[in-house]
Amino acid sequence: MKELTKAEEEIMQVLWKLERAFVRDILEELPEPKPAYNTVSTIVRILETKAFVGHEAFGKSHQYFPLVDQDKYKSFFLKNFMSGYFGGSFERLVSFFAKDNNLNVQELDQLLKHVKQDLDEKSDSDGSHT
Repeated sequence: MKELTKAEEEIMQVLWKLERAFVRDILEELPEPKPAYNTVSTIVRILETKAFVGHEAFGKSHQYFPLVDQDKYKSFFLKNFMSGYFGGSFERLVSFFAKDNNLNVQELDQLLKHVKQDLDEKSDSDGSHT
């Protein structure tokens, strides 16, 4: 999997939201100032060559859909981000986040409780137990 450019990721966010869309549908979802139709069409075709997007033909029109799951891309992106900026260390990431956002110990404890709750819910839903 390759990391997406900002423009490619913006298109993918729309496709993940809509699940299936023609270029005009994608264009409608993009914020102002909207890019040209041909620009969006070109980015979608690039995403196809990167195997992020597939299409179904309807005459001369194509309806596009994601081939890569949003959560899988998030995981890939986050691992690359963590590796590039924090040496792969979750501890360094949390420390940076806490300092940058001036979090106190109580706020960090609350954050950890939420993380633990999310992990417990995931463990319960996938049948694994920790």
